[in-house]
Amino acid sequence: MTQQSQNLVIGLAGLGTVGGGLVSLLASNADIIERRTGKRIVLKRVLVHNLAKPRTVPLPPDVSLTDDLTALTDDPEIDAIVEVIGGKTTAKDLISRALDHNKHIVTANKALLAEEGQPLFSKAKQRNRILRYEASVAGAIPIVQALKESLASNHIHSLVGILNGTSNYVLSEMTNRHLDFTEALNGAQKKGYAEADPSLDIDGHDAAHKLVLLIRLAFGVHYDFTALPIHGIRGLSKLDIELADQLGYHIKLVGQVREAGTNSTPGGPIEAGVFPALVPHSFLLARVEGAFNAIHIKADAAGSLFFHGRGAGDLPTASAVLADLLAVAREEYPNNTGFALDLPDATVADPNDWTSCYYVRMMVEDTPGVLRDIAGCMARFGVSMSHVIQRTTEDLDLVPLVLLTHETTEKAMQSALRDIETLLKPKELVSFKVLS
Repeated sequence: MTQQSQNLVIGLAGLGTVGGGLVSLLASNADIIERRTGKRIVLKRVLVHNLAKPRTVPLPPDVSLTDDLTALTDDPEIDAIVEVIGGKTTAKDLISRALDHNKHIVTANKALLAEEGQPLFSKAKQRNRILRYEASVAGAIPIVQALKESLASNHIHSLVGILNGTSNYVLSEMTNRHLDFTEALNGAQKKGYAEADPSLDIDGHDAAHKLVLLIRLAFGVHYDFTALPIHGIRGLSKLDIELADQLGYHIKLVGQVREAGTNSTPGGPIEAGVFPALVPHSFLLARVEGAFNAIHIKADAAGSLFFHGRGAGDLPTASAVLADLLAVAREEYPNNTGFALDLPDATVADPNDWTSCYYVRMMVEDTPGVLRDIAGCMARFGVSMSHVIQRTTEDLDLVPLVLLTHETTEKAMQSALRDIETLLKPKELVSFKVLS
């Protein structure tokens, strides 16, 4: 805290949805904040891109706007800076300069921390500054704090979650209202759940940023974002949603990390990725609807844990930002990564060795011998089938053939699918992992 005051004086970078929510919470929950910390959190200055833009969020009369980031980073009265402007370039410059001036940092910037976080964490450690980021993953769900502190004594075996509310809303609408992908996405955009350009969400990159942060917290390693396998839900077929439902599954976009094979040694190989998967109806994860997020963790001591809540929005995300500010006000130890030592690079298992059951759907000609030929392709690579379903359609020449396999490797599955494409030339051929 500044020597002139026992209050926590902050600068805010960004006055959009989350920044506006934080300003509102600072006013409405001022008494709670003071009771919990013994201090007041005082907003001094707000960094915005356009000073002339009309503002819907009322600011206290003594709070000034600026378009100069140094007005925050270089002000000796400001103790901590909240960064909610998003993007990477300006945000990185802001945070790096603020750390140089011994400011504590609270950020919601998952893209920056996932792709370029290592030097920022190193600088924060060198400066003995707090760098907190609860709001960067799953909105109001306190998963960062849980992994850093509540589960700190546990060996984490696996983590899987629905980490993007936009994609989950689209998939929920396709499942519950039997919409096709484009209809569901248009509805999400009209309700404000999806951006005009939804690529970051539906192509899986937003969930991937969050997964990289969770891997760092759960396994104590740095996983290179560019090495993470990412598959989104763009153009996913309503037919697959319906067929999966008939088989007892919902399709969800998930981020998953787990120990590879039967390994159970901390620091051993891990496999991770973001992909659409079939989730059994009996799993809590399958029941997560709309724009909500959820995370399932398996740990050696705590066992199975499930976190569920709003993954975005002004007040849910602002509540996570404010919780981090309270930790700064309490002058807590800078436990930024959850680990005392510098984090090593992850030992990444070969994606070809990932084992799973698979759902496969293809559009094939309704002729004798097709199933025999498919089974032969599967058998050549040691893939065995557990279920086969064939549906009739109005198109008498092509029918959907659906297979569920027993557990096999990604390499074997993809080899069998390539064989099927070469031999049968199906009009469509899609496959998804099945969570177990």
